[in-house]
Amino acid sequence: MMIFSDPYMSQLLLRAILVGGLVSLCASLLGVTLVTKRFSMIGDGLSHVGFGALAIATALDLGEFSMAVSLPIVLATAFLMMRLTEKKKLTGDSVIAVFSTGAVALGTLLFKFSDNQYADICNSLFGSSSMSTLSDTDLYITIVMSVVVLVLFIFFFTKIFAATFDEPFARASGIRVNLYNMLIAALTAVTVVIGMKMVGAIMVSGLIVFPALSSMRVCKRFWTVVVVSGILAIFGFGTGFTMAIGFDLQPGPAIIAVHLLIFVIFLCIGKAISAAGQKRSRRIELE
Repeated sequence: MMIFSDPYMSQLLLRAILVGGLVSLCASLLGVTLVTKRFSMIGDGLSHVGFGALAIATALDLGEFSMAVSLPIVLATAFLMMRLTEKKKLTGDSVIAVFSTGAVALGTLLFKFSDNQYADICNSLFGSSSMSTLSDTDLYITIVMSVVVLVLFIFFFTKIFAATFDEPFARASGIRVNLYNMLIAALTAVTVVIGMKMVGAIMVSGLIVFPALSSMRVCKRFWTVVVVSGILAIFGFGTGFTMAIGFDLQPGPAIIAVHLLIFVIFLCIGKAISAAGQKRSRRIELE
């Protein structure tokens, strides 16, 4: 491809691949926990809030520092959503609906105060088709935040595992479940923010959900699901991003389309394995 012959474009491509790979890995690890706990929609809700935060940064002419502006807003929203859910002020789906629709509505209105409103809305929702939009500031923030997410997830993996599968037992064992739920929400918020630049605010929740759902169709053990989910996330990003560059597509939809295809394939494989297992069980019973 001609893009690799240009040193400048090759450097931009490598930066984009580095960011996308890190974000995809973080999203896939958190996705396993969120899907298991049935918290997967929190990623979707926070992604919409991220769109509103990007609109605030753009309206204030702080587009270059969009991640720095978005991060505290999305983090605060994640804590507030979890708090409202725990206090039973609103049900989980109601909280997500209120924040997601409200954030998109306010964000769209705020974009009217920016100069390049239509392009910014499109890029914010579906990811930037221009690799040059990844500034040095965004690159450094993404790398640091991705490492933080990965380190915290690995360090607290045992506690997160316990709080994910059996909250009553975890509480009885002295594990502060609410604290780890907040930690999961915070890590999800960080992942959403660092992923918006690459795949867009609307698409980033797909990075959280699809790898986990696909791996769960075939794998049964939690650790195996986590590993396979990470592999699928990186493969899906690499394939989708390559398609986006080669065919001049928006990266977000291209990457999620690849993940959708992977999910369908793994769904079929899972059904085939299940059918084979049932046949084997019947054969053993007959014998």
